[in-house]
Amino acid sequence: MTAPTPSAGVARADGDEQLPPVRFAYDPHTWKEIAHLLVNLPMTLLGFIYAVTALFVSGMLTVTVVGFPLLAGALLGARQLGKLERARARGLLGVRVEEPSPLPLGKSGGLLPRLWLALKDPVGWRTLLYDLIRLPWGIVTFVTVLTGLFVLWPVLPYIVRGLSNVDRVMVRGLLSPSDELERRIAELESDRGVVVDTAAADLRRIERDLHDGAQARLVNLAMGLGLAKEKLLEDPDSAAAMVAEAHGEVKLALQELRDLARGIHPAVLTDRGLDAALSSVASRCTVPVKVTADLESRPAAAIEGIAYFTVSELLQNISKHSGARSASVDVWRAEDRLLIQVWDDGRGGARLDGGSGMRGLADRLGAVDGLFVVDSPPGGPTTVIAELPWRDRSQAPHGQ
Repeated sequence: MTAPTPSAGVARADGDEQLPPVRFAYDPHTWKEIAHLLVNLPMTLLGFIYAVTALFVSGMLTVTVVGFPLLAGALLGARQLGKLERARARGLLGVRVEEPSPLPLGKSGGLLPRLWLALKDPVGWRTLLYDLIRLPWGIVTFVTVLTGLFVLWPVLPYIVRGLSNVDRVMVRGLLSPSDELERRIAELESDRGVVVDTAAADLRRIERDLHDGAQARLVNLAMGLGLAKEKLLEDPDSAAAMVAEAHGEVKLALQELRDLARGIHPAVLTDRGLDAALSSVASRCTVPVKVTADLESRPAAAIEGIAYFTVSELLQNISKHSGARSASVDVWRAEDRLLIQVWDDGRGGARLDGGSGMRGLADRLGAVDGLFVVDSPPGGPTTVIAELPWRDRSQAPHGQ
């Protein structure tokens, strides 16, 4: 019996998939669907046992310190079961379901932020739900198809197609990524921790620089002026020498404060923009640097500041580690992105995990939806590409 049913038409699994028409003939698509439905029972048994065991054991142990870590591990394991089920659906049902984004555990700081990120993973929870509700369905599909192979042979392709379509709906509903918004929420929550840690580190650096630099120098200045005051009448020459020394200390303290202020936010960046600020920082590099900035307008102050400090740190790395003879900095806008390229002809070998601050730069840019790419083969040259979202200064909130 090979004649197709006139009303069968074309069944669409979703907007991108087109399934063959249902017919009595046992074509390869029908046999794949039969295989999928027969394998449902062992797979649903595996998933059900895993889900019940994970939830029961971790639930019983939540009163101890191991309960929540165990539940977090179970959710991560559920992700792997979901990956297996998506692969089975792709191979046998033709369901094209995108893999969800991995959890950004490596960017989440300490143990507690990672634990919390895993515990509120919607992909893991939906996979556990999928495993829990599938057991009765797996029994139904296995018994129906197995019986149909001996009793309902002529109409079994219709039954198989209907049961398979229910499976397709379950896979798309529970095993597909929620949407891009969910992915971005997870990434931004992780990036928020990076921003907080970076801000705290910057504050500690400023406090340390003030304490060890300008503050200590001003304390010595006050002591020196006190001694000069005592000697002013009895030994004017010594007092004059002390005052002259104090004058030198004042100059050094002012220079240190200027350097510190430049490290927080240089005045030239605020007054004249990125082109002038980058030229200024390039002039302090021990390697000749050519700066080219092709910007018709200025980005928001926050983006401008990140761009400046990214280039500043990269040029410091070139001065300290590269052994380069020349370098270049190019900045330009491409649609809604600000692009930065820093190149040098040094020895190369720079890596994100190389201890030269590259990892921190990548984290800072990632926290604002930016990108950071390092191409530095041994022997050089080194090319670093940084990409930031463009926001016009006029559209930024007041003060940014």
